Amino acid sequence: MKVILGVCGGIAAYKSAELLRELQRRGATVQVAMTENAERFITPLTFAALSGSKVMTSLWQTSHNDNSTGDGEAFDIEHIQVTQDADVLVVAPATANMLAKMAHGFADDFLSAAALAATIPIVVAPAMNRHMWDHPATQANLEMLRQRGVHIVEPGSGELACGMVGAGRLAEPSVIADRVFAVIKRTQDLVGETILITAGGTREPIDPVRFIGNRSSGKMGVALAEAALDRGAKVILVGASMAVPAPPRCESIRVTTAQEMEAAVLKLLSEASIVIMAAAVSDYRVVSPAPEKLKKKASLELTLEPTRDILRQIAEQRQEGTIVVGFAAETENLLEEGRRKLHAKGADLIVANDVSQANSGFESDVNEGVLISRDAEEVVPRSSKREMADRILDWARSAARARTI
Repeated sequence: MKVILGVCGGIAAYKSAELLRELQRRGATVQVAMTENAERFITPLTFAALSGSKVMTSLWQTSHNDNSTGDGEAFDIEHIQVTQDADVLVVAPATANMLAKMAHGFADDFLSAAALAATIPIVVAPAMNRHMWDHPATQANLEMLRQRGVHIVEPGSGELACGMVGAGRLAEPSVIADRVFAVIKRTQDLVGETILITAGGTREPIDPVRFIGNRSSGKMGVALAEAALDRGAKVILVGASMAVPAPPRCESIRVTTAQEMEAAVLKLLSEASIVIMAAAVSDYRVVSPAPEKLKKKASLELTLEPTRDILRQIAEQRQEGTIVVGFAAETENLLEEGRRKLHAKGADLIVANDVSQANSGFESDVNEGVLISRDAEEVVPRSSKREMADRILDWARSAARARTI
């Protein structure tokens, strides 16, 4: 395994040498990229001696490419090439400045340019003063990175170099190394799986203008799709009303009503090895939608009828070995309702969300809940939807492996 270790200009830069050694002890080959400010704290010579490799410090570094043809002389653009030859990019310590650059796409030095060009997993271990860590700008940048799938190793708490006590200390090298190897182990672990995911909220027409809908944004379903794609799965996304676009790498099918979603999902069911029903499907629909826009009057009566239970149909009609995951959006009795739905629907896993919490669940970038199976329950604390997506996929992968034993 090859690791690119990015070192930024903070007092914790000296710990990067220890991290390099820890990664090597676990079998990794390490090449270091440093910012100019990092060189004020520790020299490139130190990392070159420890790693046995050239240390990357400048955007203007190039190397000859022996694979050139003809009379012209070819060069590798090293801030692009360096991550193409690696398995993971680790930035430790990551300063507040580097987090801002990575979040907003700045590429004015070797490390930030390499991060922008990277198509491999990225692990970031921040270290800074506690007020800088707590600042809304830093937290917003971290959230942007999480949403893009960057893995954040939270800093520890304790006495800081500035004399303050609080969060901001670089995580211990062993902790960072644990996370790096966990990320690599997870990468491409869903190759060979076809995952059918639903997302967004269905809309049931009242008339040509109005509809019965819900607050689902589709963000959870899209996070699941992106995570599954990154882990090597083929993804089919059936999306209703969504506030975010479907990932371009997946097969995407758009629907509006619960009936349309039912038809699309059942048609595709035979192709899927894992089905994740993350969409918020309307429980009722209007029996006879008005053909013309209804005029405003003192009162309006609508006759509703239940929509068919898509999750239960999937569980009943799936092929042997297909894993089925459902969601339960609840405002009370989260565990009880999740357990009830698990057995009533015949699913393998229910993700129970408490949608009564402010800034979580519907329309939010974060989520929290409980993963409920017949054998176990796991509480997922408030985290980005991408992080929750990976936890759900971890479980689905384990269930998929168990079916072949």
